[in-house]
Amino acid sequence: MTREEFNQFCASLPATTHVVQWGNASVWKVGGKIFAICSRWGDGEGDRFNFKCSDLAYQMLIQEDGLVPAPYLARAKWVQMNKPGALNDDELKQYITAAHALISSKLTRRARKELGLET
Repeated sequence: MTREEFNQFCASLPATTHVVQWGNASVWKVGGKIFAICSRWGDGEGDRFNFKCSDLAYQMLIQEDGLVPAPYLARAKWVQMNKPGALNDDELKQYITAAHALISSKLTRRARKELGLET
């Protein structure tokens, strides 16, 4: 997945906003809370995809080659894909979608309603 494809996919999720910050990182939010980031953090070259995940997914994913605790965010159960192809595009999209849902679920009912995430 390229940064452009990442941005297009994140933009397709409901009630998202995008900012570029922290050294040209693409930061995606729902309700003002971050759920996914494309950055150049860490060793090596190229873009890195970072996403929030559940405790269980975090424990499983960081055991896989090319997936590590995300710099600066690991204590909050964020994973960084630092090797291209560690997850295929469909898997990465599923984890980003799950990150969006996880962050959305932590918003207040009122915020979710205002964002059109629940009726």
